[in-house]
Amino acid sequence: MFSKLLKPLLWLLALCVAVYVCICSYMFAQQRQMIFPGESTRVAAETTNFALQRADVLLRGWQWHPEDGKAGSAVIYFGGNAENIERRLPQLARALPHSDIYMLAYRGYGASEGEPSQEMMELDAVALFDEVRRLHPQEPITVMGRSLGTGVAAAVADARRPDGLVLVTPFDSILNTVRGMYAWLPVELLLRDPFDSAAHLKHYQGPILVLRASHDKVVGAARTDALLQSLQGKAVEVLALPHTGHSSILRAPALWDAVARFVAPPARPMR
Repeated sequence: MFSKLLKPLLWLLALCVAVYVCICSYMFAQQRQMIFPGESTRVAAETTNFALQRADVLLRGWQWHPEDGKAGSAVIYFGGNAENIERRLPQLARALPHSDIYMLAYRGYGASEGEPSQEMMELDAVALFDEVRRLHPQEPITVMGRSLGTGVAAAVADARRPDGLVLVTPFDSILNTVRGMYAWLPVELLLRDPFDSAAHLKHYQGPILVLRASHDKVVGAARTDALLQSLQGKAVEVLALPHTGHSSILRAPALWDAVARFVAPPARPMR
């Protein structure tokens, strides 16, 4: 009797294993399309007004300069994984009328060439910082990131030590975020782009502004809490915005007021 039941049970087990392996294979193959949906952000090159030539690709984006030409600082913005970053330019310009603003679309986003990956996004971001530093050798530079862009901003902070860092809806790592979503998958083995912000910020000693949404359904509170735990002992200001979600936080006037205060305080010393 037992031997008669064993064979179909083994076949069922083999089928379950095969289905699980297929799911893992699919998730591994499709992960960058899921994490980097840049196709939805594509725009014509002529709509951009700033570009940075890398060794293999041309990255395009946007810049804004104060109308009176008297900039007191420079700000670099890195957007989320499906964000049309050009929409942030008017908001940043209104909040920071005395700052030069720069943003580049990631590879495969906007009008930028190439294919996105964590490694290349971080290298491109550092190259952008270096270009902004070349253009503004005497001015403080603040790096601002939102959602996925907080991981990119953290990498820049690690590599180049900007004068200030603004993180909107940040996480400790994409690895931990995805692990929480797909606990039944071997995420550590599958994920190619972990974006470990906590590790990148381990040695950064500059001021940090963290802006979190009260009802964030994308980056869970636990992930932002874990990042803040890793930043204990550093100069961190945290503002939780009530009645906001992962995307709607960008429409909160309090967010832009906080960014304006942080970027241009009454007397910020240059380092």
